[in-house]
Amino acid sequence: MTTVIETCRIPPPQGVAAELFLPLSFFDMSYLDSNPMYVLNLYNHPCSEAEFSNTIVPNLKHSLSLTLQHYLPVAGNLLYPLHTDTDASKPVLRYISGDTVALTIAISSLDFNDLVANHAREADQFYDLVQPRAPLAEEENYKIAPVISLQATLFPGRGICIGVNFHHSLCDWRSIVGFVKAWAMVNKSGDDEALGESPPVFEKPDSEASRRVHGIFWNAMKKIPFKTVVPLPRPTNKVRASFILRQFDIKNLKHRFLSARPSLDRVSTFTVAAGYIWTTLVKSHGSSAEDKHEVFYFPADARGRQNALFDPPVPVNYFGNCLGGGLVKLEQRKLAGNDGFVVAAEAIGDVIKAKIYDGDEFLKRPEDRLGKIDESVVGVLAVYGSIKFECKEADFGWGVARKVEMLSLDREVLIGMLMSNSGDGGLVIDLSLPKERMESFASIFQDGLTVLEKIMDVIHKT
Repeated sequence: MTTVIETCRIPPPQGVAAELFLPLSFFDMSYLDSNPMYVLNLYNHPCSEAEFSNTIVPNLKHSLSLTLQHYLPVAGNLLYPLHTDTDASKPVLRYISGDTVALTIAISSLDFNDLVANHAREADQFYDLVQPRAPLAEEENYKIAPVISLQATLFPGRGICIGVNFHHSLCDWRSIVGFVKAWAMVNKSGDDEALGESPPVFEKPDSEASRRVHGIFWNAMKKIPFKTVVPLPRPTNKVRASFILRQFDIKNLKHRFLSARPSLDRVSTFTVAAGYIWTTLVKSHGSSAEDKHEVFYFPADARGRQNALFDPPVPVNYFGNCLGGGLVKLEQRKLAGNDGFVVAAEAIGDVIKAKIYDGDEFLKRPEDRLGKIDESVVGVLAVYGSIKFECKEADFGWGVARKVEMLSLDREVLIGMLMSNSGDGGLVIDLSLPKERMESFASIFQDGLTVLEKIMDVIHKT
């Protein structure tokens, strides 16, 4: 059980800009109809309710206010036009003086040790640690949607959770991680001086080609009703679990792949890890068909990367959405076969080389992402987050997070996985699945690594 103590409104400090208007880019507009993103950072920090109320909460409020003066769009709102029939009526992010961020303070009796464990845990309980999106308001020409809400939850004598609920049209993973790290840095140091050294850039990326794409995206997205209320989903049929690919396992996966494709001299950690998880997930379904396909989607950050839309590239400190990506589609029976891992890893590597590393192809025809997946596709696995931008590194003064949970993995339409570094050269893979399928996945995952280890031992001895 989790009890809300208070919900307060935190403004930026006095003296910041009176207003800021940012029209949405096509990157942002592609997420207008998406559900909120929910992220939890769980910290080992045994403290009492008195210390939490008298010291930690006041510090969090003060540091959040200081941080917001560097991240004004976070304190603002998304304005969605009531009438979309004119070119002048388009969604914007707006901050005006008086805007605030909701911060909820709570105390929980949930089992902290269970929440931060790797074994399968009921997904529903995590939703006590984050706030739902506030209902929309309206003014003369716009619906008004807050873009973020925050929650700090104490587990007395055990730990603290920082929960973030943000609208994906505000920003992507890299940007929200940057904001949370900035807040943590200010909370730990007591001032915001360090944030001025490399301030975020909010001006939307623009080019003649991107303006054409912008119009295509808005024409498509305005046909989809803008959600007025988005309750917390409470996915009662799901469990969440974490799986570890040790450095040793990754090395074996690379050897297995390169022994099957001797013409290649290297393969990336992401490629083999993603290939192994994808094929294991397909096998856990328990069936395959000749005419059915599976899709694997992974995002790719466009900041600082040569691409087909922006020259020069988007700056690395840009705050917003700036994602390209790669999509791999394979026959289900091939993924479920004995060579499924090699087939999957090879296909993923080919797409990375052709669509991400080739600057003439990256971000070429982004409007293609508006197309629907054909009816032959029966499963979609999507990567969330990035091993390059770790939210758990945000240190509020309590050390790095013991665990990061992305509740958005609980979506019903597709299966998502969060990939992060384990800290010792390995990877942590977080998944949310129905209980029976999670049990099947866990068994196949471990059995596959055990068999692979035996195969590699034989190869090394010959």
